[in-house]
Amino acid sequence: MNINETLDLESLSSQHSIVHDLEGRIKLIAVLIIIVYTVFSTQLLVPLVLEIFLLIMIFLAKLSFKNSFMRIALLLPFGGFIILFQPFIHPGDIIWQSPISWIHITQSGLNWAILLASRLIVCLTSIVLLSSTSPMQEIVQSLRKLGMPRDLAMILSIMVRFLFIFVDELQSIRKAQKSRNFDIHSKLTPYKWRVKQVGYSIAMMFLKAYEKGETTYSSMVSRCFSDSSDLYHVRKEINKSDYIYISIIISIIIILQILVTFYPDYLGYLGVVLYR
Repeated sequence: MNINETLDLESLSSQHSIVHDLEGRIKLIAVLIIIVYTVFSTQLLVPLVLEIFLLIMIFLAKLSFKNSFMRIALLLPFGGFIILFQPFIHPGDIIWQSPISWIHITQSGLNWAILLASRLIVCLTSIVLLSSTSPMQEIVQSLRKLGMPRDLAMILSIMVRFLFIFVDELQSIRKAQKSRNFDIHSKLTPYKWRVKQVGYSIAMMFLKAYEKGETTYSSMVSRCFSDSSDLYHVRKEINKSDYIYISIIISIIIILQILVTFYPDYLGYLGVVLYR
């Protein structure tokens, strides 16, 4: 994700909609419930229905489907490469055989790959939805309210603030380089020289980060900061819409569990246990 995308994401997550205005803890708990239930599911019906639900939430949040799918596609390769090998390494009934005897696709391997892919897509969609509707600072505050250790929450809170300071400093450096016609991809200058300039830029970022850290620490100490200081967080009560949202998710999970447990024969391939 580049600089502009980072800033756009924070601006996007600060908008207002039915989903944006939900309490941070509720959104975080909902995402965790969806991810955990999806990961432990063995029938394709579960990730399919939950993905449809998440797409409806993206629509209600007034998010761009194109941008959301692009962000999901950027994250897919991290788990996609592992999924690609699954049909070839699992034992079972062979459904495709290559001229090379040891390269073949099995039915159990293909089923496992399909299940893994569906799980991965649901998990990534839920994360994209959370990050697009919750500012970073709100997520940190929600984790703190849910019982995250105070020191860890403070580190995350400062990290979030430093992230945008880092982005601003990097933008300044890039503007200065661009004003001097520096282009890392230009072939008019020697490659070794370009790499050296990038190294200088990285070193400068470390120096600026150290300087900012010292300045921030001095500011915090001057305001009587100590190990026993409490973090400030916005007080936001859980209201009726939050209870409705989490109730809908729990109801969907209960209905899905009843269907896959008692009526798998009526669901066809969606009800088949793809992994034991």
